[in-house]
Amino acid sequence: MLLIKAIAFNELLKTNNHDILFKMKSTITLFLLLFSVGLLAQNKIEDLQKQLSEASSTDEKMVLNYQLAEAILATGDSRRAKDAKEYGRTAYQLASEQNNLRMKVQTAYITAQSYEKLRDNRNAEIWYRNTTQAAMKARDSDLIIRSVEKRSRIATRDNNYRRAYSIVDEAFEYFSENGTSISELEAEKEKLARQINQEKRELEKEKDRLDFTVKNLRTEREQLSQEKNTLERKQSELLQRNQVAEEQISAKESEISAKEEELASISKEKEQAERKAREREEEVNALSEEAAKQQLIIKEKENELMETENLALQQKNLLYLAIGAAGIILLLALLFYSRYRSKRKANRALEDKNKLIQQERERSEELLLNILPAPIATELKEKGKAKAQKFDEVTVLFSDFINFTNIAEQMEPEELVEELDKCFKAFDFIISQYPEIEKIKTIGDAYMCASGLNAHRSLPNTIVKAALEMQQFLDEQRSERSRIGKPYFEARIGIHTGSVVAGVVGVKKFAYDIWGDTVNTASRVESNGEAGRVNISETTYRLVKYKFECEYRGKVEAKNKGLIDMYFVNKEIVRVAAPVMA
Repeated sequence: MLLIKAIAFNELLKTNNHDILFKMKSTITLFLLLFSVGLLAQNKIEDLQKQLSEASSTDEKMVLNYQLAEAILATGDSRRAKDAKEYGRTAYQLASEQNNLRMKVQTAYITAQSYEKLRDNRNAEIWYRNTTQAAMKARDSDLIIRSVEKRSRIATRDNNYRRAYSIVDEAFEYFSENGTSISELEAEKEKLARQINQEKRELEKEKDRLDFTVKNLRTEREQLSQEKNTLERKQSELLQRNQVAEEQISAKESEISAKEEELASISKEKEQAERKAREREEEVNALSEEAAKQQLIIKEKENELMETENLALQQKNLLYLAIGAAGIILLLALLFYSRYRSKRKANRALEDKNKLIQQERERSEELLLNILPAPIATELKEKGKAKAQKFDEVTVLFSDFINFTNIAEQMEPEELVEELDKCFKAFDFIISQYPEIEKIKTIGDAYMCASGLNAHRSLPNTIVKAALEMQQFLDEQRSERSRIGKPYFEARIGIHTGSVVAGVVGVKKFAYDIWGDTVNTASRVESNGEAGRVNISETTYRLVKYKFECEYRGKVEAKNKGLIDMYFVNKEIVRVAAPVMA
């Protein structure tokens, strides 16, 4: 029966593969069209980035982050897949905060595609798994099939055929429980094929329109080229005219110098004439009437000479005035041009400073969200402080490395810090896959996180699952470091559920923390655990016993707490669908 089920699902995957192949052909056709106008695609990304920087609402930011991830992946540039991953993860986080299930499916899938583009199969499998879970909640059969196919291929490439079968079986169980048959999927496929054919026709029309636009652009480019040649010719003519004007000005200056020399000569002649006039004046009384008349004629000639001199001076003054006016106009033009350049440079510097301020503001907000939960960070920004809150059902996780001091003595300080940082980064990544889990702090080699720190009641299933994944990571590290003969870390993990008080303490270097007997009990449950195991209390066990296979340890003596019923979590219960009878 299981073989029949696998063959049936394989046929379903083949059918879906035809859909995907058809979509890929359409996508390649669109890509070739976009490649011919690649500048438009780049402008689209830049325009989306600008819109994102100006967006104010959470919905706008979510949609714009998703569109940016989709646009970057559509370029096919694997070097930019890291940017697509960051945009996709941001969109997924915003969709989770808004409880937008449809967008949560889409953003999880685009993030998984980004990791696959980066050849990070581990993270790609995690995000495809998130896509599958969200798609099942959204009843999105198409994305369920696509994400399951991706996960099974990753498992097959890793030669993990059992895992691939489990993934396929999980999908069959879902389709069996929800009544989705192969015929329904084929009908949906035909519907999608019709939609794709319609989109293909629209794309062909769009291609024709773009070809027409490109042709017009080429015509405009030729016209602009002709206008450019005309402008260059006119510019050359203007340069020639300027050169002629400069030569004329130089000639005028030479003429002015000659006039000045001539005026100096006339001035000397005038002085000589005046001297002669004084000499002749002394002789006037002795001259006859005829001599007096001759003297009068001479006087009139001297007056005419003086009038000629005055006219030359007036012409010289007019020339100086024209040269001065031209110099003032040139100076004003240079002044206005200088002010224009200074203003443009100042505006450009102001824009750069505004961009820098915006980047620093976003960096500060990102840092604040990395330190505090989003609601607490918002309350701090709006009110300047955050009130303490009590939560009735919070699950607290403690982990602690065994024999940390002895292991530290066997390692160099740099290697110790590097190994500890690697483990804590892995823990951070694991809990980041579950939005309801909040990291509280690290104390030396201890790691603390909690779930349920919000108004919505939630079961501790995710934090127990995260604890198992932490131990799985440490087990993989142990195998690798044992192989190369280096010391390794082993950890105890303890979990307890109860009420806590949460809030922000301090003014400088403030921190978000939780307090209460639940925290102390979780610490005692951790200290009474074993290496490589997840130890939980009776309270937590009652909430997760239907989801996980647990092993009862009996009543264990805990320091200052007395006897506590404790359980080891062995594994998550995977429900297998009943086989279909032939």
